[in-house]
Amino acid sequence: MNHSQFIKSFFVLALLSLISSAAVTYIYNLLVHGAGFVDWQASFRFAILFGLALTWVRNSRTKKS
Repeated sequence: MNHSQFIKSFFVLALLSLISSAAVTYIYNLLVHGAGFVDWQASFRFAILFGLALTWVRNSRTKKS
């Protein structure tokens, strides 16, 4: 996996993670607190973390095969 594929994979996985995390925090806050708002700080944190981790796992799997 070259650098451009790694960066593309990171951004795709980070974007998917950001969208899902934002949706989960919105629904959680709506159900528990009665006010629907998105915790953007946690959403971006999870997006970066999962983007890096899942890209690394994907990269290590392709190297083995």
